[in-house]
Amino acid sequence: MRFDDVVATVKEAMSVERVYAPPVEHDGTTVIGVAAISGGAGGGGSDPDGEKGSGAGFGIAVKPVGAFVVRDGRVRWQPTVDVNRLIVVSGMVALAALAVGARYANRR
Repeated sequence: MRFDDVVATVKEAMSVERVYAPPVEHDGTTVIGVAAISGGAGGGGSDPDGEKGSGAGFGIAVKPVGAFVVRDGRVRWQPTVDVNRLIVVSGMVALAALAVGARYANRR
């Protein structure tokens, strides 16, 4: 695969169609899902003697971030809740509180 092909594939993969989902309508309410996209690409070439090969590649990550809800002519943003992140952060806060509490108790 040539580098130009990789760039074209990355452009296609990171398009606005991947950020905004098609609108879904039900009972007078329209919902448009929104995602965050991040990615990167890289490539390499060959030496002048042609002894080493070349290659290219890319990676892309898509994460839902929320939805626009349209009802009665008003637009409202509804963020998603990442339960896994919430659990991890809560656990880290609890561990930090325990560590600080233990340190404080040892000083007395």
